[in-house]
This record gives sequence, structure tokens and C-alpha cells, in this order.
Amino acid sequence: MHLTAVIFFTAVFCIELFMSTVPLTKRGAEMLRDELQRLKSVERPSVINSIAEARAQGDLSENAEYDAAKEKQGFIEGRIAEIESKLAGAQVIDPAAVEADGRVVFGATVELEDLNSGASVKYQIVGDDEADIDHGLISISSPIARALIGKSEGDVASVQAPGGVREYEIIAVSYV
Repeated sequence: MHLTAVIFFTAVFCIELFMSTVPLTKRGAEMLRDELQRLKSVERPSVINSIAEARAQGDLSENAEYDAAKEKQGFIEGRIAEIESKLAGAQVIDPAAVEADGRVVFGATVELEDLNSGASVKYQIVGDDEADIDHGLISISSPIARALIGKSEGDVASVQAPGGVREYEIIAVSYV
């Protein structure tokens, strides 16, 4: 089978897999578990107390504190449900255990050279909740990650950016 076809079928498989599951690194799953624990053990009880205090003030129709606490409660409960859903459907990936034969896959750390500017950058491809560009963590759904998936060292990835097409050469791929 031609290499382009292999990469295409690998990319299609990855997209189908990611649509039915939420890819997370071990670090990302732990981060979500920590946030869930904090929401359930700190934030939820705090907002319940705020609602009780606001109710004790009497008339709820003109009670801004009550309205604010109920709004915050809705946000907290929504976030709890979102995190629980993500963790239930999560596929936790340990980048160090990935065997991708030098190809860029979820969890890979990729060193790139911007062929437009000559600058070097290093990114790890992570889940949406883990992304933090300031720390070199880019989302699997970002344009640059999508352009890199399936490629190997020496390949060039083209990314449509607001300022035009950017080209990046893959200098190194590691799984740490």
C-alpha cells in the first residue's frame, strides 16, 4: 500500500476514534480528576451555603445574591457533568508507551522549524482541555496539530494561518 494511503487511513481511523472517545494524556486525565474533586468538595458546598444564606434574607424575587449563587451553581453543575462525561469516554494515552514509528500522533512532542521565519518551536499534541500554548501544549483539534498528524521527521506541514500559509519542517518527533 502506498504511504499516502496508509497515512490517510490512519488519519481517518484517528478521527473516528476521537469522535467516539475523548483523547487525554495521563497528565490531562489527572488534571480533570483534580478539577472534578475541587468542584465537588469545595465549590459545590460553597455555592450551596451561599444559596442558603441568600434564602435566609427573605424575598427571593429581588435578591441579587440568590440569583448570582443560583447562576454559579448552574455553572458548577454543568462543568461537573461535562468533566464526568469526558472522563467516562476518555481514552487515556501515555505518550511514553506510544509506538508510532516516528510519526506524529496524539501525545507526541514535535520539534518544528518555521520555514517562513527560521524559528524553532516545540509542541506536544494534547487534548482540548490540556492545551496551553504558553507551555508548548497544542490541542489535537488545532490547525497545526491537524496538519502534523501522520507526518514524520523531515516532512513539511502547511498550515493556513491568519497571515497566510505557514510551513513547518518536522525536525524531531518524540514520545515523552
